[in-house]
Amino acid sequence: MSEQHSEKKKPDTRFATKLIHFGAEIDEHTGASSVPIYQASTFHHHDIFNPPVHDYSRSGNPTRQALEDYIALLEGGVRGFAFASGMAAISTAFLLFSTGDHVIVTEDVYGGTYRLLTTVLNRLGIESTFVDMTDFNAVKEALRSNTKAVFMETPSNPTLKITDIGEIAAWAKSHDLITLLDNTFMTPYHQRPIELGVDIVLHSATKFLGGHSDVLAGLAVAANDSLGRRLKQLQNGLGTVLGSQESWLLIRGMKTLQARMEHSERSARQLAEWLDSHPGVGRVYYPGLASHPRRDVHEKQSKGYGAVVSFDVGDGERAKEVLSRVKLPLVAVSLGAVESILSYPAMMSHAAMPREVRLERGISDGLLRYSVGLEDIGDLIADLDQALNG
Repeated sequence: MSEQHSEKKKPDTRFATKLIHFGAEIDEHTGASSVPIYQASTFHHHDIFNPPVHDYSRSGNPTRQALEDYIALLEGGVRGFAFASGMAAISTAFLLFSTGDHVIVTEDVYGGTYRLLTTVLNRLGIESTFVDMTDFNAVKEALRSNTKAVFMETPSNPTLKITDIGEIAAWAKSHDLITLLDNTFMTPYHQRPIELGVDIVLHSATKFLGGHSDVLAGLAVAANDSLGRRLKQLQNGLGTVLGSQESWLLIRGMKTLQARMEHSERSARQLAEWLDSHPGVGRVYYPGLASHPRRDVHEKQSKGYGAVVSFDVGDGERAKEVLSRVKLPLVAVSLGAVESILSYPAMMSHAAMPREVRLERGISDGLLRYSVGLEDIGDLIADLDQALNG
């Protein structure tokens, strides 16, 4: 960033302004209004005794660096990292731990995280215990002599349970545990875990941050320099980095994050209230409903309720009927896009979880997850109404 432009920067700008003015929005060499895409694998050393900032794109690329600085700014951390997918970010973070270490994990965690812990990391001798993190006593009782970390997901996917971030983070700190939190559903617009004491924040940036169903990416943000150095070593060693084209797409998508989240959340609240009164729907899961058991906790730590609504239509057959009848949302894996996406967790996001484990966690065969996009909410409700009524 040029000296002239840096003088115009306001250190106390609000979130919407940071989304547009994040430090690399004007190219210092040309004045271009977009971060350049540095489609290069390697960089010339003009002076072999004074190597350049970037020497090889696995270790660092200027386009990716702009993105990494961007997410660190938004989350309030010291260092950001961009990965090839959300699971690449989560997997890398878990490799901070070694054989014999133990982690405490939100029980109804994303299915990919569950699969990583139970089929990959367990083979490496990294143990995990899944607990209902709405029960603080259950978290404390899961502590072992070899426990090294707590992994939180709040709201959880797909039942939207709420963990008290500050409570868990303070307890973990008192036991010298590292805290990690998947902030995919809330994004830094609604929830900034580092301000609540969390050490590492993770994102499937494929979702709300990218926002357009056109990029696969993961992000991590470290709260302190020590963890930042360790994550950088892992990122470089594993090589699971985000390419320059995808980094640019993600930067472009993130610029409209607040506008998209505000629109989608308004619609999601209306959809949740409508579903809550529909005779053909059982339980509705959404933190913004007055009936949500942890709404007060969520409001204490988050600015909004998000754009994901889950609801139970009774059984698997009825769920499949609804999925076959809807006309507007994509019936697909993923969420957080400009188009609405209706998912079936039992066969999509949580297919890797054994049925009995799913049911224990409240992920029933009749559960559907609706990620509300930017369409007119009246049209979305009318479409879902005809699908529910057959």
